Amino acid sequence: MFTVPKTAGGHPRLVLGGLAALVVGGSALAAVVTARPESLHAAFASAAAPRPPVQVVEDLPLLAERLRDSRFMGGVLVAQGDRVLFRQIYGKADYQNDIPLTLETRFRLASVSKQFTAAAILKLQDEGVLDVRDPVCKWIQPCPEAWAPVRIHHLLSHTSGIPDLMARPGWGARRITPATLDQLTEDSKLYRLQFVPGTKVRYDNAAFNLAAAIVEKASGKPYEVYLREALFKPLGMTETGLGDASNLARGYANFPGGLAAQDNANVSIVIGAGAAYSTLDDMLAWQRALHHGRVLTPDGYAQMVADHAPAEAHERGRAKDRLWGYGLFTDAIGRRVSPSLEDRQVFHTGSWSGFRNLVTWQPESDVTVIVLSNNYHQRDQVLLIAQQAMAEVLGRPIPTGMKR
Repeated sequence: MFTVPKTAGGHPRLVLGGLAALVVGGSALAAVVTARPESLHAAFASAAAPRPPVQVVEDLPLLAERLRDSRFMGGVLVAQGDRVLFRQIYGKADYQNDIPLTLETRFRLASVSKQFTAAAILKLQDEGVLDVRDPVCKWIQPCPEAWAPVRIHHLLSHTSGIPDLMARPGWGARRITPATLDQLTEDSKLYRLQFVPGTKVRYDNAAFNLAAAIVEKASGKPYEVYLREALFKPLGMTETGLGDASNLARGYANFPGGLAAQDNANVSIVIGAGAAYSTLDDMLAWQRALHHGRVLTPDGYAQMVADHAPAEAHERGRAKDRLWGYGLFTDAIGRRVSPSLEDRQVFHTGSWSGFRNLVTWQPESDVTVIVLSNNYHQRDQVLLIAQQAMAEVLGRPIPTGMKR
């Protein structure tokens, strides 16, 4: 049975028990646990699993019927284990130029990207290069005196106290102004901490930009290069990267005057927090590898999905009943639809410049649902579609709307 530790302190080195048995077989687990740190990268270099053919699949008839009658824009993929149960796209990649979406269209992932940054840090830890207990000031120099108590762990768990980009003066201008990772780091140094690190939880894109800067320092490679070489290439994720690319859907939003393109994505200012793009099938490959022991050691994965929110944040309702992992959340997100689903799901959402996404995994039945939309204003629809898909696979009543 899948269980997630309720709290994990500053550096949880946890034994997974049932989860370890779920994600890797016994012999493979032993090989990983006993591997020397310098051999870990090689151990995971052959992590790519066979990919299912990229073709339309509609083996969930209730979901297929509902989506045909909807105004959803984007792509949906549902899998149980390695078997794809549903894969389909709706709408266009570019309405102005009449370019349709395809199963190979790339979508901006927005904050779904955070799990790549977290996995990069944990992979470097698995290899003995750094430790999430390291002071941020060990890797970022010169370092503000106020950051002395901040650890890498705090960056990944939204508990650092470093103000988020959107909580700073001049956000409107910063949002549209390109920036380098070094410039973003220098910007963050200008602001005082909002709270003592580790005492509160507050969603923080700036912290993930700093984590990306640490990936660069620790690996000696540009952040994007490290992600490509350490994560994407070994998994065969050839359609995944950062920034701009060909075959990338255009983002849209609904306004009183109609559907409007959102052309200035400027993902440079969320490079470690929301700059990735990918496809339905590349994200399936990532989900299968991450949750089944082909990216991190069991200890690293345990830290990624553990709850790092301080107890008082849960007691005061600031944690919203979810478990705050590193770049991932765990929660019964199906409680927001009606009829509700009570299953715990490991997930992350994403919203940025015309895109709304949800990538979620239900561990007990090994169900993955990926919903990528190029319409910013389809937040509720993205969640509802994901939970309708989950319910149909699990044999539960199909949700018909959102709870209000």
